[in-house]
Amino acid sequence: QVHLVESGGGLVQAGGSLRLSCVFSGRTFSDYAVGWFRQAPGKDREFVAAINWSGESTYYADSVKGRCTISRDDALNTVYLQMNSLKPADTAAYYCAADQIEGYAVATLPPISIASWGRGTQVTVST
Repeated sequence: QVHLVESGGGLVQAGGSLRLSCVFSGRTFSDYAVGWFRQAPGKDREFVAAINWSGESTYYADSVKGRCTISRDDALNTVYLQMNSLKPADTAAYYCAADQIEGYAVATLPPISIASWGRGTQVTVST
């Protein structure tokens, strides 16, 4: 069973940066694509970024393109989301998700279709 644990969230001023981490365990990490999603109060969970099993392909939501970078370290079984130039609109709970599918599928399928999820980490961006 896949187990995902997110960390790195916090309170930051607009324009600041955060790096989120997602530690993967339970299965062979290199067999999985991983994505980051977020959910603000009263809103649906939405895709943020994804990376395929090899790390060669990455995908981003238009709302974060140019401000966020997703990466993976297979030696540490960890996926990172570097977020720069943060805006109040980025305030949300951030979740990582993993599945044995293509990275493009993580980016485009409904979140409910993705097999494994972490419990999330809160990001709050103040004005």
